[in-house]
Amino acid sequence: MKYDLEHEDLISIIKNTDEHDLGDLCHDIREFLIQKISRTGGHLASNLGVVELTIAMHKAYDSPNDKLIYDVGHQTYVHKIITGRAGEFDTLRKFKGLSGFPKSYESVHDAYDTGHSSTSLGAAAGYAVARDLRGEDNNVVALIGDGAMTGGLVYEALNNIGSSRLNIKIILNDNGMSIAHNVGAMSKHLQRLRSSSNYINAKKSIRTSLDNVPLIGKSISKGISRTKSRIKLSVLDQQGIIFEELGIKYIGPVDGYDIPKLLGAFRAANAVDGPTLVHVITKKGQGYSWSEKYPRKFHGVGPFNISNGNLLSSDCVSKPVSFSEVFGNKLLDLARQDDRIVAITAAMGTATGLGPFYEAFPDRFFDVGIAEQHAVLFAAGLAKAGMIPVAPIYSSFLQRAYDQLIEDVCIQNQHVIFGVDRAGLVGADGETHHGAFDLSYLSSIPNMTVLAPADGTQLEEMLDYAINEMNSPVAIRYPRGSSKFKHLKLRPFAGKNIGLSKGSDVTILAVGSMLDTALEAARALMAEGYSVGVTSIGVVAPFEEALTEINTELVVTIEDNTKRGGFGENFAAAAITCGHSYGVINIAIPDEFVGQGSIEQLRDECGMMPDDIVKGAIEYFERKA
Repeated sequence: MKYDLEHEDLISIIKNTDEHDLGDLCHDIREFLIQKISRTGGHLASNLGVVELTIAMHKAYDSPNDKLIYDVGHQTYVHKIITGRAGEFDTLRKFKGLSGFPKSYESVHDAYDTGHSSTSLGAAAGYAVARDLRGEDNNVVALIGDGAMTGGLVYEALNNIGSSRLNIKIILNDNGMSIAHNVGAMSKHLQRLRSSSNYINAKKSIRTSLDNVPLIGKSISKGISRTKSRIKLSVLDQQGIIFEELGIKYIGPVDGYDIPKLLGAFRAANAVDGPTLVHVITKKGQGYSWSEKYPRKFHGVGPFNISNGNLLSSDCVSKPVSFSEVFGNKLLDLARQDDRIVAITAAMGTATGLGPFYEAFPDRFFDVGIAEQHAVLFAAGLAKAGMIPVAPIYSSFLQRAYDQLIEDVCIQNQHVIFGVDRAGLVGADGETHHGAFDLSYLSSIPNMTVLAPADGTQLEEMLDYAINEMNSPVAIRYPRGSSKFKHLKLRPFAGKNIGLSKGSDVTILAVGSMLDTALEAARALMAEGYSVGVTSIGVVAPFEEALTEINTELVVTIEDNTKRGGFGENFAAAAITCGHSYGVINIAIPDEFVGQGSIEQLRDECGMMPDDIVKGAIEYFERKA
């Protein structure tokens, strides 16, 4: 490598290097990303696609004085390298290590913390107004991908930005994908802009015509080229009319791998006093053949073999079946039996296990883009019209649709089934992606039934029950990862919680997949001489008051949800109301935002391991002795 990325001042290098001579730096950054992420895992394809674009942004703008705000945030690895964090990449997404997303606690160059999509424009608007109120003159720059343009928050922000004439520079990174290929009318509009030659042809035609004017034509042509208000696409043809009509000047499309052209577009944008959008065309996975060929696979990838692109885990044993796959396969089986069943995804079809459903029933599969609020409202409309909509959505993303869950689904008691995927602690993506709150925010809504399977078999049973035995809202929450656990086969699910054993000293109530942890703790406590019973809690809401009828001295609840408002807290309140005097220990995610790391590391940090149950129980009895 020409550059020592871990030790050199890359911002100074970018500022002081001619814009035509930055190719070596781009090459070195790409090689660095491939080498590091092949060992740590992470978001590779999106970052390979924005190397030149990120370098151009740092050359055109003066971070941290100028505020660079990234949407979603998983494409900030290049930004992190440039701003002095290359030496920390061996810890990327690891416990206590470098985050995979912008974090203001890491660097002054991270202007805004992001993890979910479609937020950059609203945050930029806030920054711009604060700047203007203080009489400052720095730039506010928002980088947003075309996938995020499907989110409703974007259009609320654009409406505000355009009507208020806020001086914000918007860079639209258009690679035609979010995780999968984008959908919707805006995606089609951007595709037309992306493939259009009108802009280029129009510029050539005008220059040719002017050059042919006797005596003065060439001088006029040169003058137009030199002026800061260069002829823009929005003037020459009206394909950028959507943005123009919102009061936002449109420049582009621009080749995302031509740094001089990128800088020219940024200079043109900076010359405009008001909001401007620069439309940049990139390719997800650029510069590494396997990620170019399989951009979806390399969006978020585990450690892999650079030479063939294979995941290192696949070189050893077959991958266990995940909860998401179980959900998708069972839904497909049920859909073959009932043509009222339709599937909805918010740009996460493959990730939530819906790939087989789409292949079998493309006319009953609906990808609404990154638009969870619309997904829930759309599902409510389908249910009202007599269909049975099933929408698997990540727990942390479903939070965005809380109003629709209440107003459109639960108040109207619609038969909508939600697969609450990635519930609980999810690992390396950290606090923005943990599904730590779903039991709290779902259980509090009247008419909502909340189910939590202990394993894949029970998930299948619960999905069947929700579709065929119920006629009201149902949320089935399940964790990331393997659906196979070590506990004995449970009795078939029939809408009730399942008592596995009874004890005279301790009863452990285990929510969903925390059953394995509970059983391990029970065995350890019995080895210490305690009599222990275990109940598998599959029905979290509505709360079964009969659960409080327990004849032991101590009840321990365990769940992978925040303690506040969770099952354990609801149980303790009900026990007090019913006049029970046994002790209660609630083991759950503490009242704080949990960082990144392996799920086991995070559970250990949160005090959610079998040893924590054992320790808490023993200490309780020692205090009573």
